[in-house]
Amino acid sequence: MIKITFPDNSVKEFEAGVTPLQIAQSISPRLAREVLAASINGQEWDLTRPVDTDASIKLFKWEDPEGKHAFWHSSAHLLAEALQELYPGVRFGIGPAIENGFYYDIDPGDNKLTSDDFAKIEAKMLELAKQDQQIVRHDISKADALKFFGDKNEEYKCELISELEDGSISTYTQGNFTDLCRGPHIPSTAPIKAVKITSLAGAFWRGDEKRKQLVRVYGITFPKKAMLDEYLALLEEAKKRDHRKLGKEMELFAFSSKVGAGLPLWLPKGAALRDRLEQFLRKIQKRYGYLQVITPHIGNKQLYVTSGHYAKYGKDSFQPIHTPEEGEEYLLKPMNCPHHCEIFRALPRSYRDLPLRLAEFGTVYRYEQSGELHGLTRVRGFTQDDAHIFCAPEQIKDEFLKVMDIILYIFKALKFENYEAQISLRDPEHKEKYIGSDENWHKAEQAIIEACAEKGINARTELGEAAFYGPKLDFMVKDAIGRRWQLGTIQVDYNLPERFELEYTGADNAKHRPVMIHRAPFGSMERFVAVLLEHTAGHFPLWLAPEQAVIIPVSDKYLDYARKVASELEEADIRLEIDDRNETLGRKIRDNQLRRIPYMLIVGEKEAENGEVSVRKSGEGDLGSMKIATFAAHLTQEVNQMINQ
Repeated sequence: MIKITFPDNSVKEFEAGVTPLQIAQSISPRLAREVLAASINGQEWDLTRPVDTDASIKLFKWEDPEGKHAFWHSSAHLLAEALQELYPGVRFGIGPAIENGFYYDIDPGDNKLTSDDFAKIEAKMLELAKQDQQIVRHDISKADALKFFGDKNEEYKCELISELEDGSISTYTQGNFTDLCRGPHIPSTAPIKAVKITSLAGAFWRGDEKRKQLVRVYGITFPKKAMLDEYLALLEEAKKRDHRKLGKEMELFAFSSKVGAGLPLWLPKGAALRDRLEQFLRKIQKRYGYLQVITPHIGNKQLYVTSGHYAKYGKDSFQPIHTPEEGEEYLLKPMNCPHHCEIFRALPRSYRDLPLRLAEFGTVYRYEQSGELHGLTRVRGFTQDDAHIFCAPEQIKDEFLKVMDIILYIFKALKFENYEAQISLRDPEHKEKYIGSDENWHKAEQAIIEACAEKGINARTELGEAAFYGPKLDFMVKDAIGRRWQLGTIQVDYNLPERFELEYTGADNAKHRPVMIHRAPFGSMERFVAVLLEHTAGHFPLWLAPEQAVIIPVSDKYLDYARKVASELEEADIRLEIDDRNETLGRKIRDNQLRRIPYMLIVGEKEAENGEVSVRKSGEGDLGSMKIATFAAHLTQEVNQMINQ
């Protein structure tokens, strides 16, 4: 008999060789019907895979991310099986589950896939799913795997197998299709009831632009048709909120092929909006004792060799800039932290100087493949709301808590009410991927865990998601239509201070090493604006809106009065414009509604006589007439309530 420990710490005994599905059945028939995947001792596990030793178990249903992952991973195999039947000669790359659905990279050979094929592929997938094909795992030797996939001319699979260790290789078979895979998978294809192929894209094999370009087929599946219908409605809403579309309509930003892909141009309205975000954060940071610094856009190659960034990112970044000086190389700045380390080193530091909080809206550059670029969310040049806190070890937790306060303040001001936190730790099985000692990593990880506990934040822990130089806490927000975005981040770093040999003189008159905390509440200005655009559908909070009000005269006779209103409101720092177009009043109202301006101020004969404006508020309608000063006070109070919590 073996002992199985459940998440509530209860223990039950089972015969050795019991499967997670049998364990679920022992609890309830309903659970057995709903369970999709399991973990054994923290390792992903198939429901039909035997358990031979004492173990801890978790069972996952559709509601759990792990359940969805297994469901969509199995659906990727189902897609591949359908493509194999429909397009003889197709060869397969990789087919993982992703946050929403899955994809499979394929080499179509002589076949040509277009969006016209989607319905045919969906029908074939549903046909195969209805056959209730069992998805069966097999452990296989490296030699046998190479022969099996080699005989099928699966060159991409053979390349992957060649890099795997013998004894760690497995395949999964369903019907006539066998794939190289670690798993886990759902037991059979039967639960897959609704299918949608969503798009096609090009994808270089293994992300290498010098390798063959494959076709990436994206899809999503659900256990119920109603879930698919709901998802498709969400996609339609997402299209309406696409920041690229809204940014163009609202004249916030643009891209130019002459300037270069992934390099956004901020138009006047977008630049003003971005500046307000920066000023908002500067004001908060001042309260918390941050000092603004400015650093160059480039740095000597040696700076990044010292920091470790060159070894990690050098070959995938922009190429070095060579100067007329023999052997001298510079790099476009990929991050601000090495520069800030040198600012710390520029002066002798004492324990009395700590914590030293250095902040910069620093623009950095990272080469992203052209296929990965996407509006403002994935660019090659972006500005981080970066800050680095240099502190003594005993100050870590307190500083960490203060940064969390800043992030939560921002979320409240911008109405990001639905958020969660994730503690990202290193992968204990692959410590070679990270810089620094075990001791320092342990200290850093514990500081984050304790700070979250003290703040009452129930953070999810993820192994293997840490930065290479330290663990981090990421804040994920859910937008208005339920999508998750990673925004604020805080990272503890014991490593860069060591690499740059940073020191301060302690109260004991001895030299000590500071600890470094990286933080960026927005993440990057570009990505944050994109998320905010999609979250609000362009209806920015009043304090942030490019124009807070538009004055609409009912005819040209009242233009002079409109200008008088504008002058008085501008004195109160209200951002506005006058719609003096030769259009009907109804047309002007409709057009300005589409422009998402929060307030419309209608002025005509009655308003001019009484020194008033007729107020319409977006989303609320007619608020009646007000004196100009009354409206100014009303708007100012509304703004202050939003940002002075």
